[in-house]
Amino acid sequence: MATPELLRNQSNDSTFEHIIDELKWRGLVALSTDEDELRKALSAGPITYYIGFDPTAPSLHLGNLVQLLVMRRLQLAGHKPLALIGGSTGLVGDPRPTAERTLNTKETVAEWVEKLGKQVSRFLDFEGNLPTSDNAARLVNNLDWTAPLSAIDFLRDIGKYFRVGSMLAKDAVSARLNSEHGISYTEFSYQILQGYDFLELFRRFDCTLQMGGSDQWGNLTSGTDLIRKAEGKSAHILATPLITNSDGKKFGKSEGNAVWLDDELTSPYAFYQFWLNVEDADVIDRLKVFTFLTKDEIEGLAQQTADAPYLRAAQKRLALEVTTLVHSREAAEAAIAASAALFGQGELDTLDKNTLQSALSELPNTNATLGDSITQLLVDTGLVASISAGRRAIAEGGVYLNNTKVEDENAVLATALHGKFAVLRRGKKTLAGLFVG
Repeated sequence: MATPELLRNQSNDSTFEHIIDELKWRGLVALSTDEDELRKALSAGPITYYIGFDPTAPSLHLGNLVQLLVMRRLQLAGHKPLALIGGSTGLVGDPRPTAERTLNTKETVAEWVEKLGKQVSRFLDFEGNLPTSDNAARLVNNLDWTAPLSAIDFLRDIGKYFRVGSMLAKDAVSARLNSEHGISYTEFSYQILQGYDFLELFRRFDCTLQMGGSDQWGNLTSGTDLIRKAEGKSAHILATPLITNSDGKKFGKSEGNAVWLDDELTSPYAFYQFWLNVEDADVIDRLKVFTFLTKDEIEGLAQQTADAPYLRAAQKRLALEVTTLVHSREAAEAAIAASAALFGQGELDTLDKNTLQSALSELPNTNATLGDSITQLLVDTGLVASISAGRRAIAEGGVYLNNTKVEDENAVLATALHGKFAVLRRGKKTLAGLFVG
């Protein structure tokens, strides 16, 4: 599994004496087991740690990216990551706050396991290329140890350590029990499976730290409890906070849809724009969580935001860094070029077809054919309310087709970029796309 050159050259910020100090400064520690003991364990020598990712979709999303980058930071600090793809837990699904999770077929889950494994491989070093070459990452699948386990063995050897009263007290479970939907035994048993994962990784790889989101705290503690009861040993957990915007809304949603890491589900252009549109009140926190910029660099961007927020220097750097990290430097630069070209600051015909198509898909758009009236297309795309308004806009010199001013109110669509696309613009900032067929 190749690790991108970008990641090979990163290192932890030398400003901090301990990786825990850096994680806390970046706002990445919500809960943990005894912090002093965890610090000692991390200082004593390389430890093995893991985070699990369930294949409940064909791609990871921004919430998963938080965890991947935490894993990366610990690997850069010399520790050894296990990235667990839940081939078995993905068949079950952890409890949602409200309704029962839809169960996917075994074939679908297996396909998604493979896709998620490839995505994870972009963010961790699996080849030992870091200065501490003995901490190469390992990809594991919990189906390997649950599939051979019979139901009787599972109940006798693992289930005996779990108390129903404690399981019922978990937040995710109690919320569902008190809802009209209730909870099935399938989802109720999820915490046992996750606890068993930690036990198996402890036994197989001497894994002593599990990490995850704070909303998974109940499932995380099931693993440390099981290790203590089954092995008489202690282990650690560290939970990251739920990332929210300054208005309290859950971060990572764009118009109700998740922002995916797969470029077929969220294009690099849309991904770049998502970060570019982060509010001033949130941008510094996002730089801390989602980039490897140093404390000094981030504080410098914070000062620029305070002094000249209209320049959006922090947002531009954030969008560049995260798009480069998730996709590539080339994809980030293509998104920047597309943004500039769409607003008349670059040449549209220099954009490749895929980038242009992705950009236009994010705009108000309509289908068109060569010979269509520009005034009608202004109406069809919502740039104006009526034909007469379109004619006035043209007469006032405020309408552009592919960045060329439209001078004639009777003008028609005569050419298309790549034979398929055109860009309508009213004024400096109001855009629409035309898909020409």
